[in-house]
Amino acid sequence: MTKLIKHQFSFPHPVETVWEYLTNSDLLAAWLMKNDFKPVIGHEFQFRTGPVASLNFDGIFYCKVLEIIPFKHLSYSWNCGPGDGEIALESVVNWDLERTENGTTLHLEHTGFAKKENLEMYNGLLLGWVEKLQKIANLLNA
Repeated sequence: MTKLIKHQFSFPHPVETVWEYLTNSDLLAAWLMKNDFKPVIGHEFQFRTGPVASLNFDGIFYCKVLEIIPFKHLSYSWNCGPGDGEIALESVVNWDLERTENGTTLHLEHTGFAKKENLEMYNGLLLGWVEKLQKIANLLNA
């Protein structure tokens, strides 16, 4: 059974400001992870953090920008595994931004948790994304 993560978060800031936190490599590093992201379709990049043996994770997310509609939509692959080029999770992260009277509503959908061995990563990311979205809010409000 394939699982997916869906979250919605509202920010009292313009879409353009929230977009910067999704597409600027330095800002991404401040709330998510070290990276070499560029907002260019087809760009392959990595998010890097510490390895987690219990999740069969070497600490590197291998990603590729799939879609960009400036200030509206960003999509990239989000793949990881135990190392040596082995990929245990093939997933996709989609961000959609909606302009509102009070600022921006950010929608996150993370899909692709199809294998039994992906369940622990799914459980970790389910709450992990909420914590990361809160970090954006904290940075915006600082």
